Amino acid sequence: MTKNITLAMDEAVLDRVRIIAAQRKTTVNGLVRDFLSGLANEDERLAETRRQFKALMENSSGRMGSDYKWSREEIYAERMFPRHQRADLRRDGKD
Repeated sequence: MTKNITLAMDEAVLDRVRIIAAQRKTTVNGLVRDFLSGLANEDERLAETRRQFKALMENSSGRMGSDYKWSREEIYAERMFPRHQRADLRRDGKD
């Protein structure tokens, strides 16, 4: 079920929003509806991301331990071995 709402808005802002809506081939109503829908779903999306991240951490085979300390070499490894010199670090994997 959909409900209608009434908004009060500065006329200059509304004029700019109408232009944006036309450029996106939608309406001001469509922009507002999409924005509010996204806002309403944001908490659930964040919660799902946290659940997935926690599951990834729990299922990861890499274990450093809570007392692990990064060495200077590990911290600066990318500066020492730039991606263009390390094919295994490049996304395409090519030499």
